[in-house]
Amino acid sequence: MRPDAGRERWNRRYAAADRIHSTSVPNRFLVAEIADLAPGMALDLACGAGRNAVWLAQRGWRVTAVDFSAAALAMARDLAAECRVSVDWIEADVVTWTPPALAHDLVCVLYLQLPAPDRRRALRHAVSAVRPGGTLLVVGHDLLNLTEGWGGPSQPDVLFTPDDIAGEIDGLQVEKAERVRRPVEDGGVLHEAIDALVRARRPLTA
Repeated sequence: MRPDAGRERWNRRYAAADRIHSTSVPNRFLVAEIADLAPGMALDLACGAGRNAVWLAQRGWRVTAVDFSAAALAMARDLAAECRVSVDWIEADVVTWTPPALAHDLVCVLYLQLPAPDRRRALRHAVSAVRPGGTLLVVGHDLLNLTEGWGGPSQPDVLFTPDDIAGEIDGLQVEKAERVRRPVEDGGVLHEAIDALVRARRPLTA
């Protein structure tokens, strides 16, 4: 899919809904994985409607959040205003946008589901943004979710495994690479989704 076609699709999707996700609730894995980190500079790539970026800002992080959907960023700005926090919102395609090198204590890439070549390009940018001692957190729909989980994309080429991600983040030390399960309610029925989670850190010294 062309980048502009993808952007148009997401703009339509966000414009058609008041809140695609429960924007007051951050991603459960983000909350758990950064619990022991002191607030610093954070970068949220493919931030969507801003729930995670705003949550980080509420906890003292200085957040830059990037997404290519103008409609999503409009929702994100509204949420930040409602919560009275400041976030640096940037409208850009994370596949091609280059962040400041070695500038962030935390880089998040949550549910960025792209074909492998684009994913690898986005992850290279994400890795480059992690400063020494900083953390990269990647979470997304796992390939196994297609056959054993619930919801998420139905195209195998945009799904991945923890091993895929661990093999694509050269220069960082992988601290965790595992499949995680997440409850999903649909029509009053509780299901289980399967995600891939990778947390890595850049060494303080080479």
